[in-house]
This record gives sequence, structure tokens and C-alpha cells, in this order.
Amino acid sequence: MNQAKTLYDKHIDSHTVCSLDDQGHVLLYIDRQVLNEYTSPQAFSGLREAGRGVWRSETSLAVVDHVNPTAANRIALVPDEGGARQVSYLGENCRDFGIELFDILDSRQGIEHVVAPEQGFILPGMVIAAGDSHTTTYGALGAFGFGIGTSEIEHLLATQTLVYKRLKSMRVTVTGQLSHGATSKDIVLQLIREISASGATGYAIEFCGQTIDALSVEARMTICNMAVEAGARGAFMAPDHKVYDYLRSKPRAPKGEQWDQAVAKWQQLRSDDNAIFDREISLDASRIAPMITWGTSPDQALPIDGITPDPAAEPNADRRRALQRALHYMGLEPGMPIAGVPISHAFIGSCTNARIEDLRAAAQVVQGLKVAPQVRAMIVPGSSVVRAQAESEGLADIFIAAGFEWRQSGCSMCLAMNDDVLDAGDRCASSTNRNFEGRQGAGARTHLMSPAMVAAAAITGQLADIRTLSLETR
Repeated sequence: MNQAKTLYDKHIDSHTVCSLDDQGHVLLYIDRQVLNEYTSPQAFSGLREAGRGVWRSETSLAVVDHVNPTAANRIALVPDEGGARQVSYLGENCRDFGIELFDILDSRQGIEHVVAPEQGFILPGMVIAAGDSHTTTYGALGAFGFGIGTSEIEHLLATQTLVYKRLKSMRVTVTGQLSHGATSKDIVLQLIREISASGATGYAIEFCGQTIDALSVEARMTICNMAVEAGARGAFMAPDHKVYDYLRSKPRAPKGEQWDQAVAKWQQLRSDDNAIFDREISLDASRIAPMITWGTSPDQALPIDGITPDPAAEPNADRRRALQRALHYMGLEPGMPIAGVPISHAFIGSCTNARIEDLRAAAQVVQGLKVAPQVRAMIVPGSSVVRAQAESEGLADIFIAAGFEWRQSGCSMCLAMNDDVLDAGDRCASSTNRNFEGRQGAGARTHLMSPAMVAAAAITGQLADIRTLSLETR
């Protein structure tokens, strides 16, 4: 009798070239890889030094996204000398090794985890690796994506395989209807809060349940994107008709008879009914409020109507010190309401929340209103395609009229690797995925939340509960 398998098992089994030992290590075939200018240089240098080529160049797609400026008027010039060299070296490597590149001025340029799905480069059943931890995003399409290091990028380019160790499996079942103001970002922040930033270390997570089924594909991407913030090295959702509809019109999706054949195959991509998971987690979406982080780790989060923790109430000495450090860094006091804390910046962008529906949600909040005088508010679309669509829908006009900066696509202030950097003491409402110390600039303070919540903070000038945003504001 065949043993029941999880969706994760099916992906790994179908891509295993051979077993390497009895500890779970296998040689894993990788269907596709996405490259960027920041994590690829050493890998290409290694290939050059060893005199090796790229085994299957057509399986790689390269984008410029980390170091490029996002100013409103895009030019190819990168002011930072180091960043400029990374961009030029990526171009050189793609030319020499025959890899397709979306460079700074390409109309398809953008953040890799936004660009790859919107181009149809990622399809259900694929295994994808990339030099970025948020490659887990692709699980929303029924693919398996995971981040790898520079030496692994080199190995993958040369062989189309990786040495890989199997993970344990975790199923997160989300049921119930999301309450007013709550989004997929709040689901994943609540999960990370409950299981901790290391709670899924060593696991691949499969998300399922009626709440997940009801979400759009882009909302599902947000959850899979941030699963890595709980320590997961993979995140899955079984593909369904929403995924097929999302992919059908994408430039690189199969067409005609090949499309029909592909969908028939994709419909088999789900965990068997009696598959056993190593860990089970349940969430009730109806009990999830709009969330916001108060500290310096994604699991240091609370509902927007909550209060900051009191370290004195924490019996564990290590955790108590961590709470004290986070409160000190963030300039907050124990037991204070998080709502009402003034901000200096509002940022909507990143591979987590800068897709078209994220911008639509934010525009709905700010339409007819103005950004608070003391706030610098920025919109950085996830790709040039998203930017063009937002302009065609009139969203850009709404943002500009409200006082937001309407910028070009790129990673931007998510990780302060270009000229979009916060100063020490700045406090930013951010739609990004990480709130580590210095993530958006040395000494800067980051609060993670949904795009709509960022928009509410920008308008009010403080961390605000979108559910009680005063109608008088309008």
C-alpha cells in the first residue's frame, strides 16, 4: 500500500535525483532560479575562476532590485559605487552566460518575488531556489521555493541541482472569516506571534483551511513570503482555480493544449487526505485583529488596540532582557497603548506587500485625504508592471494628491540598501517583512503592518487602528 504523502513530500520526491545518506540528504533537481545583483556576484566569480559554465541558462531569470535607486524619474545610473559595480557585473555575467536579465530600465523590472510570479516564470509543482530567504513566496502558487547561499547559487548554476536535507512538515489550518480591517498580513503576524520567530525552524509549512481558500493569490503570497520569519524554509498552499486564473494570462504560462495538460497535472498537487504532519497548528481568523509589531522581531507583535509588554512580568531572564532591549531600542515604555504612537515615515513597498491589490487597499484608505504634515510617505510598487497598472487605474493620482511620493520599483526602504534610508530615531509604519534593529537604517524604528494600516498611519501621523479611523478625517 502506498504511504500517504504531504504536498511537501510530493515536491521533494518528484525532484530527487538520488538519496545521499540515511539522514535525509538528497540531490535535488531545481526547475528554476531567480538571480539578483546583490547575492549573485561571488557565485559567478566562482564559476569564472573554475572555468565552468551554466548548465541550463534558460532556467534562470535575473533582475536588478536591491541596490537600484527608486526616485520618481528612473535612470540607469546607480550613485553608490559598490552598487553600480554589482549592477554592471550582473549585466556582464548574464551576457557571458546567456541568462535573461531585467535590468534597471526594463519595463518588466522589479522585485524578484513580484516579477517572477507576474511573468508566469513560477508554476505549480516547480522547485525554485534563489539567493533570498523570501523565495518562500512562491508556495502561494503551489510551487516550492527556498532561499540559498552564494556557494549554493554557484553549485546550482553549474549543475541544476543542490544538496538538500528534507524538512519536517507543519500544517497550519486557518478557519473563520477575517474581521473588518484584518488581512493576510495579520494572519501571518499572528502565527509568528504565537509560535515565535523560530517556531517553524526545520519545517516546511502547508497552509490550508477555508480562510486560505477565500484569499486572493496575492494575499496568499504575503503569507508564504513571511513564513520564513517564523523560521520556515518552505511554505505551501495547494493550487486551486484562483491560482489557475491568476496564471492563465501570464506571459510565460503554457498556452493552448499545453495549458490544459498543465492544469490537469496541477490538480493533483495536494496533500493526501490521510497524510500525517509532524506538527499541527490551528488559527481562528475571526479572532485576529489588525496587527502591528512593537519590537525588533516579527514575533514581537500585538493587536493595534493592545499594549506593550511589561518585562517585569516575564519570568524567563533571557526573554525578559530581550523585551527590555526591544522596548529601549523602539523608544517605548512597558504597558503603553501602541495606537497613538507618532510616526515620522510611512512606507508601502517590498516583496511582501507591494502588489496591485496592496496598492488598491491603501488607495481606498487615503482617497480624498492628506498625509500628516510631519510624515514622509512613500509608495514603491513591487514592479514596473505593477506601477504601470496602478497609474492606469488612477491609484497613482490618488497617492500623489494625498502627498505620497510615487516612486519606481525596487526593494527600496525594506532593507536600506540604496539611498532610501531612515535616520536614527525615525519611526516608520512599514508594509515590509522585517523589523530588525537597523533594518531600514541605523537606529531607525520599524513597525510592521498591512498596507491599509500603513496608509492609516500616514494620514493620522500615528500608529492607528484602521477600524476606528475617524470619519471626521474625511
